[in-house]
Amino acid sequence: MSTTTIPRSHAGTELAELLLKFALIKGDVTLSSGDKAKYLVDAKRVVMSPEGFRVIGRLVSEQITAWEATAVGGLTLGADPIAYAALAAGAEVKVFVVRKEMKKHGLQRLIEGPLLGADDRCIVVDDVVTTGASTIKAIEALQGEGLEICGVLAVLDRLAGGAEAIEAAAHAPFVALTTIDDIYPDRPDREGP
Repeated sequence: MSTTTIPRSHAGTELAELLLKFALIKGDVTLSSGDKAKYLVDAKRVVMSPEGFRVIGRLVSEQITAWEATAVGGLTLGADPIAYAALAAGAEVKVFVVRKEMKKHGLQRLIEGPLLGADDRCIVVDDVVTTGASTIKAIEALQGEGLEICGVLAVLDRLAGGAEAIEAAAHAPFVALTTIDDIYPDRPDREGP
């Protein structure tokens, strides 16, 4: 199964341009998976900027409508501004945050935000997907609470197998607003034509 990208709209093209200009870093880096790479896409540089926030909010809101979702969120920190951007863009959804580990005080919750119920349709979001491990952690937290996942969305897919792993874990479609091919087609690790 390959990554599905949202058909390129003006906003999608604008997002790719922002990622290229502000988020693509060439050079030796260590990814969150621990793997070494020759480039990094620091999507937070775009997601947390006014222009990027607005563009991503519109695109995520459109996908929320298409999937008839009632809640959006994912693993903190990658998902937080994406979910808030959708809310700021007018999406009528609950926003949730999945902690990296269970809170040790208070209500000791793993999922924060408005209470989610069996009738909620959740979209899990993330900024950049490589292996999918962070996104899958959020998916497993929601599944552990018996919540329905209607789809998974990433700002950028590095096309490194994460999309397939995410779809298998979520039993729901995965879409990327952009892929690494959109912003760095001549990268050193590119396979194929």
